[in-house]
Amino acid sequence: MKTVLITGATSGIGQQLAADYAQDGWSVVACGRNEQRLEALKESHPGIRTLRFDVTQLQEAEAAFAQLSFVPDLWILNAGDCEYIDDGQIDSELCRRVMNVNFFGVLHCLQAAQRYLRSGNHVAVVSSVASVVPLPRSEAYGASKAALDYFLSALQLDWHHKDIDISLISPGFVDTPLTQKNTFAMPMCISVQDASKAIRMALAKRKSRIYFPRLFTGMLRLIRLLPHDIQQWVVRYLTRK
Repeated sequence: MKTVLITGATSGIGQQLAADYAQDGWSVVACGRNEQRLEALKESHPGIRTLRFDVTQLQEAEAAFAQLSFVPDLWILNAGDCEYIDDGQIDSELCRRVMNVNFFGVLHCLQAAQRYLRSGNHVAVVSSVASVVPLPRSEAYGASKAALDYFLSALQLDWHHKDIDISLISPGFVDTPLTQKNTFAMPMCISVQDASKAIRMALAKRKSRIYFPRLFTGMLRLIRLLPHDIQQWVVRYLTRK
């Protein structure tokens, strides 16, 4: 039986992935901070095992992974958070909170997992297409994902000789409790069910880069190819009030 460990499994994409992988016959280890939500997930899917820890705490991640009686075939590091900067007013504490979850949270999990990883294992990290093109109010969130993209792209090179595959997942807007707090339009927003399906299909092929939905993420990647000043003009035009 194939095994998968998923962080951030108590809501949104992570929760859907845990449910879908369990439905597909995988042995699932669902990770999160909220004990009640983990228990609810276990009750709704009795085959799912759970680990409670905070990804921002390295020692908690190390202690949690030390409890595993097996090495998962697939590690999906999905836990993340989003806070926006309003009117360009820099808030270093806000930025630190976002970086602690989105960037250092992933690094903590990778550091805690690396002693257990073996040849043939597969690590997938959920980033965001927000890292591709700078967007208003996304200074902290986009920077955290851009840092993650660079780090994982470099790590792909260093782990290649270990025969450990790394997949970087960059979704557009997905309808989750996190995005439901947004007060702006979210073009081409898709359901968590569709997001889970896209991720599972791409990971089965061990793709190193995963973008979806195709049209929206493709548009942003094309904008990125434009000269910087034109990029800025296009984004200002598209996000005008």
